[in-house]
Amino acid sequence: MVLNRQRLLGVLLVALATLAAAVLAEVLRTVVFAVTVAYVLYPLRQRLVGRGLSRRIACAAATAVAFAGATLLVAPLLYALYRRRSELIAILEGIPDFVPISVGGFETVVEIAPFAAAAEAFVRDVALALAGAAPVLVLELVVFTFLVYGILYRPGAVGTAVLGVLPAEYHDIPTRLHERTRETLYSIYVLQAATAAGTFVLALAVFRLLGYGSPVLLAVVAGILQFIPVVGPSVLIVALGAGDFLVGETARAIAVLVIGLVVVAFVPDAVIRTQLADWTGRISPGLYFVGFVGGILTLGAIGVIVGPLVVSLLLEVIDMLSEEGAAADAREEGATVTSADADR
Repeated sequence: MVLNRQRLLGVLLVALATLAAAVLAEVLRTVVFAVTVAYVLYPLRQRLVGRGLSRRIACAAATAVAFAGATLLVAPLLYALYRRRSELIAILEGIPDFVPISVGGFETVVEIAPFAAAAEAFVRDVALALAGAAPVLVLELVVFTFLVYGILYRPGAVGTAVLGVLPAEYHDIPTRLHERTRETLYSIYVLQAATAAGTFVLALAVFRLLGYGSPVLLAVVAGILQFIPVVGPSVLIVALGAGDFLVGETARAIAVLVIGLVVVAFVPDAVIRTQLADWTGRISPGLYFVGFVGGILTLGAIGVIVGPLVVSLLLEVIDMLSEEGAAADAREEGATVTSADADR
């Protein structure tokens, strides 16, 4: 009877969670983001409690870290895009309408004006959209902060409910999924954030050295692009090189391609990722890229986190199935040997 009651409560939990996801669809990405951030900050909360702070103060301190991190991640880019939009448009307007190309005996002219006009319209639309969305973003930041605090204050509630529904012999499954989730989120947040911060510093120095306008904005974009696997900030470097070439800045185009691809695109991966290799989520770069692209195309911005996480959890389930199959084969082989010994 107790087990039946637990199962009923488990079904009720799933049903209400599905209903809540439908009702709270507009803030669902904020909820998911808050849950993943709380996962990463839980060890900090535990460390603060271990040093003698009360649970409330420890949760408040960890939540303050989450608030500051979310603000520093989003605010500089939004502010820079809105305030520096005129400079970006001026750069686009400086690109010539036509670019002649001559290779051997072949000559042609490429029309650039439509692409530049589309880019200008995009910058203006993004700036206006950011200005209109500012109140919504502030409200979502408040929701995010309260959610992180609530999850950190009672972190074991969901785990207790899940383990209470499942029979004891299945408790290892959610435990392993929990460990895999923590590893993957650490890989996404800690490793990627550290690499992005290093990219920002190096990019800022390179763009200032080469005399680019709005070097802070370009460095912020380079840091954010570091979250995109495989491609990374190299796409920005190539775009800057192409833009300089189109406006006649051939020397700077060569310099940004040579220096930028090495210092901005390669060094952070080669140095920072190598030093933090122990925090990787046991997922190959190729599969991470698949999860990233699939997640962002399906879910939008939150897919940057959810996509790789789902792929990582799928790999963990495959590992468990493989281990279970190997154990079953071993048991069957042992039973065959025992039967053969009995026949003798």
